[in-house]
Amino acid sequence: MNKFSSFLSPLIREYITYQQASDHWNVSSYEANLLLFDRYCLKEYPDANSLSQKMVDRWCSKRDTEENNSCRSRIYVIISFIRYLKKRVKTDITIPAIPRREPRTYLPHAFTGMELQNFFYSCDSILGEVTPEQRARRITIPVFFRLLYSSGIRTTEARMLRVEDMALSSGILNIRYSKGYDQHFIVLHDTMLDLMKKYDTVIREMYPGRTYFFPARSNKCHTRQWVQKNFRELWDENNTSYATAYELRHHYAIENINRWTGYGMEFHAKFLYLSKSMGHSVLESTKYYYSLVPGFADIMAKKTMESFDIIVPEVK
Repeated sequence: MNKFSSFLSPLIREYITYQQASDHWNVSSYEANLLLFDRYCLKEYPDANSLSQKMVDRWCSKRDTEENNSCRSRIYVIISFIRYLKKRVKTDITIPAIPRREPRTYLPHAFTGMELQNFFYSCDSILGEVTPEQRARRITIPVFFRLLYSSGIRTTEARMLRVEDMALSSGILNIRYSKGYDQHFIVLHDTMLDLMKKYDTVIREMYPGRTYFFPARSNKCHTRQWVQKNFRELWDENNTSYATAYELRHHYAIENINRWTGYGMEFHAKFLYLSKSMGHSVLESTKYYYSLVPGFADIMAKKTMESFDIIVPEVK
């Protein structure tokens, strides 16, 4: 935190300490944007000794090169910082308007069985155990990505999972650090729980007294870049399509929804359970996945048989 150098640096460090103590701090995203704001204040207002409305409004205004969602991501931590100061009567700044969230048009990758088989083969075939870090990587990656695949949790939730949040006796994950800080619980499949127990036994010897279930160096959690780099490297070994680790969450939702075809009214109960286990506060968030089910056409063809060509005519 010594990297902050503007007149705001004492207040920024105070804010970060508070957020960390509250388990509401995302170092990979929040710190980077807060650091950019700190440098902006230092460069544009080198003689300032207090925060002004002009400084905040200029920074939080949407840029010509930005979409609404990217602007929201950039200024979110600044808005949070100002709210922190206002609650403690350390500023009278008016919080700027936040751009309206735009619906995303991105379609997640539809994994095939062969692609997933290739990916996990790569995860299980990592070579090299020269250093403790390399050995930890070799035993962590197969478990980490299988947890994403089998539970649908977010990559951040898996990274931030603490030892105290994993009940190995019952197989229940307590997801405390989540999107929007919505605490929820997940019950692991028996095969995943067995794998987590074996992993815990081995990793505990390497990192005694660790804080995070998947520990990194210096008793910290892995970074977002660690997830992205390892997934990209292992995925590209045996697959040619483009995919991301986060899309394993999409796959989890889609596979569950596809399985419930023909369940009648029971579908609604299962859909609610899925929504809660994925940490959604409203069902509309889960319905987003339903609209993206890539296997729906196959299911529809199987159910309608010859009528399918009438419902969905061939494109000439």
